Amino acid sequence: MNCEANVLITDHSPLTTYNMRPGFLYLFLLFLAINASAQNRYELNTGWQYAPIASVKEPGTVLSATSYALTGWKPAVVPGTVLTTMLHHKQVPDPFYGMNNERIPDIYNTGAEYYTWWFAKDFKEAYPTAGRQVWLQFRGVNYGCDVFLNGHKLNETTHKSMFLRQSYNITQYLNKNGNNRLAVVVYPPDPVGNPNGGQGGDGRIAKNVSHQYVAGWDWIQPIRDRNTGIWDKVYIERTGSVNLKNPHVITLVPGVRHVGTEQQPATIKMTAELENVTNKRIQGVLQYKLDSQLIKQAVTLPANSTTLVALPDATLKNPRLWWPAGYGSPELYTTEIQFVENGKITDKEALTFGVREIQRTWNTTTLSSQFHVNGQKIFIRGGNWIISDAMLRFTDERYDAEIRYHRDMNLNLIRIWGGALLERPEFYKACDKYGMLVFQDFWMSGDCNGRWVDPKKAEDQQTRRKYPDDHDLFLRSVADGIKLIRNHPSLAIWCGGNEITPPDDILAAMRDSLLPQLDGTRVFFDYSNSDSMSMNILKGGGDGPYNIQPTDTFWKFRTYPFNSEVGSVGTGDYESLKRFIPEENMIPPVYTPADPGERRGSEKADSVWEYHKYIGYSDYVNRYGPVKDAKDFALKAQLVNYDQYRSLMEGFTSHMWDWYTGVIIWKTQNPWTALRGQMYDYYLDPNACLYGLNKGGENVHVMYNPVEGTVMTVNNDFGPVTRGSLQVEAIDMNGKVTSLGREMVKLDASGVNTFMRIKDTVDKLRAEKGIFLSLTLASGKRLLSRNLYWLPNASGQYSGLQELKPAKLTVKVTRNEPSRMLLQISNDGEGIAFFNRISLLHPKTKERILPAFYSDNYITVLPDGSQAIFIEWNDKTVTPLINIEGWNVEAKTYPAQ
Repeated sequence: MNCEANVLITDHSPLTTYNMRPGFLYLFLLFLAINASAQNRYELNTGWQYAPIASVKEPGTVLSATSYALTGWKPAVVPGTVLTTMLHHKQVPDPFYGMNNERIPDIYNTGAEYYTWWFAKDFKEAYPTAGRQVWLQFRGVNYGCDVFLNGHKLNETTHKSMFLRQSYNITQYLNKNGNNRLAVVVYPPDPVGNPNGGQGGDGRIAKNVSHQYVAGWDWIQPIRDRNTGIWDKVYIERTGSVNLKNPHVITLVPGVRHVGTEQQPATIKMTAELENVTNKRIQGVLQYKLDSQLIKQAVTLPANSTTLVALPDATLKNPRLWWPAGYGSPELYTTEIQFVENGKITDKEALTFGVREIQRTWNTTTLSSQFHVNGQKIFIRGGNWIISDAMLRFTDERYDAEIRYHRDMNLNLIRIWGGALLERPEFYKACDKYGMLVFQDFWMSGDCNGRWVDPKKAEDQQTRRKYPDDHDLFLRSVADGIKLIRNHPSLAIWCGGNEITPPDDILAAMRDSLLPQLDGTRVFFDYSNSDSMSMNILKGGGDGPYNIQPTDTFWKFRTYPFNSEVGSVGTGDYESLKRFIPEENMIPPVYTPADPGERRGSEKADSVWEYHKYIGYSDYVNRYGPVKDAKDFALKAQLVNYDQYRSLMEGFTSHMWDWYTGVIIWKTQNPWTALRGQMYDYYLDPNACLYGLNKGGENVHVMYNPVEGTVMTVNNDFGPVTRGSLQVEAIDMNGKVTSLGREMVKLDASGVNTFMRIKDTVDKLRAEKGIFLSLTLASGKRLLSRNLYWLPNASGQYSGLQELKPAKLTVKVTRNEPSRMLLQISNDGEGIAFFNRISLLHPKTKERILPAFYSDNYITVLPDGSQAIFIEWNDKTVTPLINIEGWNVEAKTYPAQ
């Protein structure tokens, strides 16, 4: 395919410092032909050294000379922060353990100089010839920096902004002998903010273009250095005389598509920027391959300019479409966009993308946004995400594990909260892989940016509404960030900020200029609970609630029709607590019932629990019997966790399309060792929240409505279930089964159905000791959904569970792959084996292997019943042990042979 296309924009301005490349889309490339210009790219991630600025007397022009001896300098962690390097050298204790964070000096008290450091890196790079160019790229420095190479300062003015990439053409500054030194002085944010206990401390951290949680929030203590450092990747890249950068792909998928059928064509639109760094005009061809097609465009590039080039539109026949999790496979395409000069490839980039189209409509029943992917409406089941690690210690493996956990929760969207980051390309790569849509906030929050009057804040509300101080810097960071992540099919929504709009001039520029010009394909909300997303016409309604609730609350009380934040408790189990709570502080919280006339009781927790932001369980744990110790508390908390999140998702989906078009849980993960709002802990150990959510969020799900006393089904699939078998049974504490009904049912496509009403019978059976309620939905021999409730007695106590007789399980292990196994867990006795936690253990340490992925967990096995559990883990060289421990099942370890 050889077609003409227009060159869209030509920029004749001189080469500037901020000609940025997109984040992760480059490969290590080989020489393509004899005398061909070569390109490759490598990361500077080892061999760095540091020195505090107070100990350095020489300027950067001297420090960056290879002849200067870095005497007394120590190894530094890059990418990383000052604090991660200090932790590496054991100069500070682990701030995530116990009260250790209080032992680390806070920058507000020490002054900025204490955490202002020099970083230096020696590297080899041959002096380029034949017009080849070498580039130095920083993907993220917090907050300001000056950069020196071989005695030369590269930036004319101090770089600022945590989110604005830097790119320097260093060709002329490289040493002829190939030995080079890079020196960077990194300055903290200014101001750093007073961590006075407010959300974002005194709010002044938001005067910077930076993340806000580092001054403390209600789920984290302050990060003492405010994450000062070269926190993201540093690259050296070689190109020819033309630098190909910021490719942009748009996919158009018209009509209503169906999974698993032959597809009508899709349209692929592609652009890229071509930077000619020479003093002469260059002619060449921009091209890429798609299936068997070669799409190309001849261009003429003026000297010393950057030109945006549009390639001809490509038609992709029978495309493999990208679908969100639960609806179909998230298919991906890989191509390579190249610039060819005189028949030789002088620069190229690998590009991975998904073919999909996202639309938004307005649901006039719910009065909220409704989302469609490839023409099919999607009920949003989402989770709020803060950041992978509060100290910015990011890895591909951790990103992959965390996003996989979200997929395993049966969610289809992750919202990136506005007090944190524009997430990294590696995050988006994992979301692309697992089919997770992403709702990306920019760097605003109602707390710091002036939505409310707040006595904790240093400045008044109107002053804070103007944050940050430098609006132009914010907008340049936005523009660069859009280019960084816009090619990811998972990215679905842009949002101006968390619970507040940006200042008017920033909002107008984002909405009317930057997003239409640089993307133009995604939904934009001015803030996270905007009326354009979700009207709230209910008196007293809104987002939330955020704490523990009676489980029927989620069924009977309406909130925002697209609720961006609603959640509950999230304490991990005893093994999780032991990782960061000292033994002497392993004291369970104590609940004191309310006195007559008081509305609610009180709960008192240990000081370390409180420091780690414990959120109370009220009397819900005690309903399972008196708490013996911390281990007993943590076990009973898991029962509450499971019930809370199963009920939350069931309550919202039971009103799918009439009350709600989506719900996003606050929140699904913690980037430090907090005791609230998490489906797995900081160490990637899942708790019962994850599996309750997994159950309640099944694509096809059967459930009990505790308000109406009816059996309901939810079908999120695009097609109906034309013939299903529904069976309902009550089981007492001795295992006696009472049939409550069986019938053939039909489930509407993307809909909710209500069937038998069993409330009176259920209430009668559970009145004395409680019961188990078993719901099974099948289609022929295929199990669609199985759901087991444990219902309390008439007074809301789980007295019957305390009388369960001991049960035993048998386990058959089939290890069919090096890091994957199948467990067949059977109960051959007469009693119920209740709420069993399965854990993989390392054969030597006997500690849990983390992360590990279970198809189900915290399982209950009925008499003469069995359940198959698939487990995967990352280390293929380890043959783990399997530990199973339940409410009335004694802990036992099994070999995995």
